[in-house]
Amino acid sequence: MISFPFASKQYNKSILTVAVCLLCIIGYSQTATLSGKVTAENSPLPFANIYIKGTSLGASTDVNGQFIIRDIPFGEYTLVISSIGFEVLSEYISLTKPVNIISNFQLIENAASLDEVVISGTMKEVSKLDSPIPVEVYGFKFFKANPSPSVFESLQNVNGVRPQLNCNVCNTGDIHINGLEGPYTMVLIDGMPIVSGLSTVYGLTGIPQSLIERVEIVKGPASSLYGSEAVGGLINIITKKISRAPLLVSDVFSSDWGEVNYDLGVKFDFGEKVQSLLGINYFNYQNPIDNNNDGFTDLTLQHRFSVFNKLNVKRKDNRLFSIAGRYVYEDRWGGAMNWEKKYRGGEEVYGESIYTNRWETFGSYQLPLKEMVKFQFSANGHRQNSVYGSTIYHAEQFIGFGQLTWNKVMGNSDLLLGAAYRYTLFDDNTPATSGTKHPEVIHLPGLFAQNEITINEQNKLLLGLRYDYNSIHGNIFTPRINYKWNSSNQQNIFRVSAGNGYRVANVFTEDHAALTGARSVEFEGELSPETSWNINVNFVKKSYASKGFFLGIDTSVFYTYFSNRILPDYETDPDKIIYGNLDGSSVSQGIALNLDMSLISGLKILAGATLMYVSVSENGERFRQLLTESFHGTWSIAYEFSSKGLRVDYTGNLYGPMRLPLLGKLDPRPEYSTWWSIQNIQLTKTFLNQWEIYGGVKNLLNFTPAANSIARPFDPFDKNVVFGNSGEAIPTPDNPYALTFDPTYVYAANQGIRSFFGIRYTLKTAR
Repeated sequence: MISFPFASKQYNKSILTVAVCLLCIIGYSQTATLSGKVTAENSPLPFANIYIKGTSLGASTDVNGQFIIRDIPFGEYTLVISSIGFEVLSEYISLTKPVNIISNFQLIENAASLDEVVISGTMKEVSKLDSPIPVEVYGFKFFKANPSPSVFESLQNVNGVRPQLNCNVCNTGDIHINGLEGPYTMVLIDGMPIVSGLSTVYGLTGIPQSLIERVEIVKGPASSLYGSEAVGGLINIITKKISRAPLLVSDVFSSDWGEVNYDLGVKFDFGEKVQSLLGINYFNYQNPIDNNNDGFTDLTLQHRFSVFNKLNVKRKDNRLFSIAGRYVYEDRWGGAMNWEKKYRGGEEVYGESIYTNRWETFGSYQLPLKEMVKFQFSANGHRQNSVYGSTIYHAEQFIGFGQLTWNKVMGNSDLLLGAAYRYTLFDDNTPATSGTKHPEVIHLPGLFAQNEITINEQNKLLLGLRYDYNSIHGNIFTPRINYKWNSSNQQNIFRVSAGNGYRVANVFTEDHAALTGARSVEFEGELSPETSWNINVNFVKKSYASKGFFLGIDTSVFYTYFSNRILPDYETDPDKIIYGNLDGSSVSQGIALNLDMSLISGLKILAGATLMYVSVSENGERFRQLLTESFHGTWSIAYEFSSKGLRVDYTGNLYGPMRLPLLGKLDPRPEYSTWWSIQNIQLTKTFLNQWEIYGGVKNLLNFTPAANSIARPFDPFDKNVVFGNSGEAIPTPDNPYALTFDPTYVYAANQGIRSFFGIRYTLKTAR
């Protein structure tokens, strides 16, 4: 042992201090640094989140996909890498040395959230961030949060989009965008105009939801690309790409009301060149319920079958060739609880019965040329056999559509040129075609051009123009202009859109109210095409933070001005629906806000609100449009317990008051609806990554409209109503408010609270 007798106590204390400091330095140095790169399809992935589970340590990748995390204590960890639109990756890491450990990670695109690729705004696949036109995208997971038997009902939780019931008896409806009626909304399947005319009312059911990959929504006129009907916006239902569709999807659910819905999707390979995707939908509801005691069914009874098949053919140089077809049969009825088929079309017992037979086909073919030239086509036939009480309505419709497009990139210009032709044949037994020797035929050839100019990395300009010649109404021009600015990191995007829209109306194919009830239909002269001008300002903010937190803000201000608008007039004469071009103007204006928030913990929130005012000005007066809410809010809150395979979904909507059609000044019912909300909750349990069992409650608040929504349901044929010389109802002791039978006072479904349960099986690859 060596000793230093001359050392003082102060010196020994200093030695001890130095030793302690050295130990602290050694202890402090027991940390490591982790760095690396995150890629997707061999390209750098910016703004991906890297998080060390169980700690507060994390980072985000830069624009080159690089990241670095310092001062990580030695130990064994789970590293979580996530990015919106990609599968979450978990990796085990062991840190035992104070060195810089370099690890690279490859993320795989998540087919369930392909919201970064859109086609609806520009008619070609582009990144959602790069699109100069704002497009909202909802993947199939969004619709799984609140399963429903039709696309019509599924859209109830999309901000600014409202499924509107048009009849309390047969529960038909259409889809409103920003307060504009269903005929102003174009519905596409894989980019082809399928749902229009007669199917505006009856064609939104029977699309197998197991085959839907995503739904794209453009708000505002899109007539410069898609022509008539896309005045208020468009909804594009994108079916799954066969190459990444699962081999088998089977989904069945039922509610305690007795509804049963079954979806089946199957993928087949026919040799090496042909792939097929088959979808079948079956819905059945045969349980008459009258909870509001008005003597009528609260929910229309339905029996529906739909089959869908899509074929892809592999060609040289991966050129596109796909063709699809769908057939739908539906038998629905609603009415008095004691109605039977034997009463169909008579005046003994009131019922509304509709038989629908519908077929569709559509496809795309890329020509064998060096240039990108595509031919797209669609055709559909719709036959309707229906009765509304004693009113018999038979109609047939055939629509053929063909379109040739050429896409050419030249320097900073991305040019799209197209020629289209649409043929419509329509025949029914109403004043629209009755008394004529031949059915109505409309030829609609058109030309369109679009040029997307990349000014620089942060600025884009899109110019578009369409010319159509309507064989009845003549020449129609629809221009549009769009501008987009984005920050260098693409976390801030600003868009301005302006354009013109037009629509040629067919009242009897689009407005169910023209057929039902006791009102007669009257036209004020020849109906001219409607025109509109729209401007939309959109701002998107994306925020990425450590620990896997993401916040997206999407806000828009919109203004649409209509001239020649065709609106049903319920108020001039309570016994009539009068159609004519508006002698004045109509305006739809408002502001919308969407929030998208997700955390790596498993919480995801989608919420939105739209404040709007849709007004009509005529003869110096301005008033709110009928059946249009002033406020619309939606939310979808999900939380995943990934370790337990559990997911909880809470969805809902909130609507402000809307003005309703009254039957004259004596009608005692409120002119405005109340505030109302439909809320749902669902619990899903996943087994073996293939089986899902789900169940929950719909309409938690048990909201239903007032029981007097149908006027005089006890006298549906107006046998006890006294009419004056001019046809108006007269007050009597038995009818003090001078009412007639009328089911058009409608804004929400009569179906109250109900539980549901379902089983879903997905086979992604062959065993």
